[in-house]
This record gives sequence, C-alpha cells and structure tokens, in this order.
Amino acid sequence: MKSIFIIFFILCFVFFFSCNSHQGKPKEETHIQGLIADSGMVVSAHPEASKVGVEILKKGGNAVDAAVAVQFALAVVYPNAGNIGGGGFMVVRMNDGEINSLDFREKAPMKATRDMYLDNDGNIVPNLSTQGLLSVGVPGSVDGMVRAHEKYGKLPWKDVLQRAIDLAEQGFSITQRQADEFNGMKKEFIKWNKEYQVSLLKKDTADWKEGDTLVQKELAETLKLIRDNGREGFYSGKTADNILKEIKRGKGIISLDDLKNYQSVWRAPITGWYKDYHIISMPPPSSGGMALVQLMNMVENYSIKDFWFNTAKSIHLMVEAEKRVFADRAEYLGDPDFISVPVKQLLDSIYIISRMKDFNTEKAKPSSEISAGVFSPSPSERVGVRQEKEQTTHFSIVDKWKNAVAVTTTLNGSYGSLVFVQGSGFLLNNEMDDFSAKPGVPNTYGLIGADANAIAPGKRMLSSMTPTIMEKDGKLFMVVGTPGGSTIITSVFQTILNVVEHGMTMQEAVNVKKFHHQWKPDTIYAEKDAADSLAVFALEKKGHHFVKRNPIGRTDAILILPNGKLEGGADARGDDKSAGY
Repeated sequence: MKSIFIIFFILCFVFFFSCNSHQGKPKEETHIQGLIADSGMVVSAHPEASKVGVEILKKGGNAVDAAVAVQFALAVVYPNAGNIGGGGFMVVRMNDGEINSLDFREKAPMKATRDMYLDNDGNIVPNLSTQGLLSVGVPGSVDGMVRAHEKYGKLPWKDVLQRAIDLAEQGFSITQRQADEFNGMKKEFIKWNKEYQVSLLKKDTADWKEGDTLVQKELAETLKLIRDNGREGFYSGKTADNILKEIKRGKGIISLDDLKNYQSVWRAPITGWYKDYHIISMPPPSSGGMALVQLMNMVENYSIKDFWFNTAKSIHLMVEAEKRVFADRAEYLGDPDFISVPVKQLLDSIYIISRMKDFNTEKAKPSSEISAGVFSPSPSERVGVRQEKEQTTHFSIVDKWKNAVAVTTTLNGSYGSLVFVQGSGFLLNNEMDDFSAKPGVPNTYGLIGADANAIAPGKRMLSSMTPTIMEKDGKLFMVVGTPGGSTIITSVFQTILNVVEHGMTMQEAVNVKKFHHQWKPDTIYAEKDAADSLAVFALEKKGHHFVKRNPIGRTDAILILPNGKLEGGADARGDDKSAGY
C-alpha cells in the first residue's frame, strides 16, 4: 500500500511539474540565433525585398530610405500583400531619440455610405465588401512613402525607387510558395479580370513552378511614373486615369477627387513602459499600440519568467489579459479623426491594474462576464471592429546610425480585391471590409460592430497592425511586427516576452509556436504544439477552450545585442529573409 502511495505521489508531482514548466526556456546549448550583422539589417517577407533594403543602406541611405525601397520592392515581389494599391503604418525612431508614426491607412471614398453593403432588408450582402471594386478604399501607400522620404530620407527619391523598377522590368525568380499561390489563384484572377492578361497568370495558361521568372512590364511603367513625378505619378495622370477606368468598369465609387485629396498623417506614437523597456508603437486608427501597451502592463507584476514559456500558468495569465484588452478594443477604438479615443484613460496605470483585479490564477473568467472598463462619462454605444484579413506583411529595418523603422502594410485580403488595374499592373485593396458593415451585428468572426467603426466618407478603418520599436536604457533594443489580423497584437506581445522574459534569441522568439485569444469567441486559438497535452489539459480544467489552427503570423524582427551587433529574426512560416552587412 505504501508503494502505491509513493507511485501516486510521484505521478502527481510529474503532472504538476509538466503543467507548470512545459517547454520552459530553450536550453543554453541549443540556442538558435538568426543572421548577425555589424552595421545594418532588413528583415522582410521576401528575400529580394530584403536584399534591396540592404543595398540602399550600403549606398549611404538611412532606415527610412531603405523602408521606402522595400515597400516598393514588395509591391513587385510580394503581390499578395506588398503594395502600391493599399496602405499601412510606419513607426520611426531616429538615432537622436526623435520618434514618430505615419498613418498611410486607406480611406473610405467620399461616396461611401454607412449601409452600402446591405440589401433592401438591411442584411449584409455576402462578399460585397471583400471582392470587386466596391470593396476598394482610397490607396495610401504611395503618398505615405513620399511623405516619409520628404521628412527623413537622405538619398534622392529616384535612387530609392530604381531597384523596384528593375525587379518589375527584368523579373525575379519566384519561390515554391509563390508558384503554388499563383497556381491556386488562377481561377480567381481570371474571374475578376475578365479578358485582361494579368502578370500573375502565365500566357500559355501553364502552371508556375519554382524558379520561373515573373516579369511585370506594366507595373514597371507605373513605378517609373512615381519615380519621375512623386505622388502625382500615382494620384493623377495616367495611373489615376487607369484606376478610375477600372473603378468604373467594376461599378466602384472612388473618384478623382478621392485620389487627389488623399493625405497620409503623421501622428504621435503610442508609448509606454514594461519594466526597463520603453515601447513605441502605432496609435489609432490602429488598435495595435494601445492594446500592446495594455497587455504588457497587465502582466508586468506577475513572474512571467518564473512561470516559464507556454506553460499552463503563463498561457492562463496572458489569455486572461488578452480577453480584457480585446474587450476594451471593441468598446473604445476607431479613427481618431472621427471619434474621441480615450487614449490617456486606457493607458492609465491605475486603470490597467484595475482590469486584472478579478483575475483568478486557478479559473478562467468567461468572456461573457468580461466587458470593457468603464470611464466617466461612458460611451453611449458599443464600438466594434471587423477583423481585418491576415494577409498583411511587416518589415523591420535598422541602419548603421541606429535609426529604426517598423512598417506594417496590407491590401487586406490576400491579393486584395483580386482586381488588377489594367494598363498599370497592380492590385487594388479590399480594405473597406475592415469597417463595420452593419453596426450592432456580429460578423463572421463573432466580433461586434457599432458606430465608431461604421462606414463614413473619408474615414479610415480600424486596424490591428502593430509596428513596434523598443528601447532599453535609452538605446534602441528591438524592432518588431507581423501580419495576422487580430493575431498581430498577441503575436507581437508573445515575441517581446519571449526575448525579455524567457531569454530567447530573436530567431527563437519568432520561431516558437504562438496562441491567441480575442475575447469573443471565448476560445484559445493555438498553433500545433504551442502547448503540450498536459498544459492543454490543465488549461481546460481551468475553463479554457482550445482550438488548433493554421500558422499564426509571420513575425519579422531585429534585436540589438549587448555588443551593438544586430540579430535578425525572419519567420520560417513564409519566405521571409534577414539581410544585413
């Protein structure tokens, strides 16, 4: 009997230890380090784009010059998300300590209306906001790059754009992943572009294969117009005419005035602290920066390091924080040019601590019992979001002066609206789907929509993009971001903690499996092997619900090492690549 008791005790101990120390820190002898560079580094979604960025740095360009070059290169080599027909966000930290953020998010056309995606009975018309020309927001990428270069660039504008033109005109070798994607999208490209021979379709209708050369002559000519004429090469003249012809063919509503009047906006970044680390991230209309700072502050007073990596304890804490942050996101965030966003209240340390007062270390709190925090006065209506699609892209850049840039950019869905601009050779976004098509009604992701993110003329749609830069002791420490829709916020959150608390290298922090909770639905979405079976069992006993899903994010990041060298973390979930010198 005594031996049975001893065996039972040992099994209980093993079970407890497994649940609370699963995976832990990677062993010292098995550390995997990313590319190390002495002077400058670029990490992006495609090897060619990263190479272009480093070439600019070697020529004496700074991080902003390289960012502009990479943005245009991605429009050529990564057409499912890299773009000149979409928009995004940029966070900048200069070596003198200056910080800034650029909002080049798309805007609703002036003819847009609140109920434009509803039928006569007030129901949402399927696919109307996601496919075709009515889904297109006014593109912001070209204006954004022009404004960024005007403010911070060193090299001549023409020099910065030339490599993208060369890639479009002379072609580049596609990867196996791209060959598979282009072949898989063949029917969709034909459907939405009729008789127009788009560059991503082979003329003989044969399938693409790895190593084939993709040439995009029309896109090259469009880039030359932008090179020679700046923003006017896109928002007026031949390119604008071609956009408007396409819009008219597809019964869209963008006008010439929409194009001419588009302006990106410099905004004060969201800033906050996690212990000794200073966080610099994107403000609204991105929810990313505010949500990230809230998350970091909610877990700051707990021993994440002692909980170890992706154990039942650490996942439980992080998920419970995520529930509360996403509840606040749904209530309060939208375009600050149209609504009052309570930034100070949401980032107040006392408020953030109060949000975790009902946190129970042993039991999950159902999302149905969690609501947004209350301010005085409280908003009269719920504010919700439509979850943006996950086919976004991010790139991180640091130059030899330790200037840093984080950019997240998107067409929204993979290949955006699926419509190419005939004669100009680029894809248009389907970003209008990020608005709340019918306020008050849950969308297909279970997220509630309301007035703060309702459609309005000239309004920017809410986003989860989280381009982020971190400092430690006043010095540059990390540049990080990822695609992934609502999982962007939680992926950046985990990646940072993996480095600062779990002692991972930048590459390890990017590589490891991720999980995600967005308040509603009340579900933990996790990559395969993000947590072992014992940890999952322990979490389910606490009341959590697990669902396995496809890979989360494609994080691209740079870590400044104690010796001043740079380590790149390029996500193996895609073709992402670090390049440096």
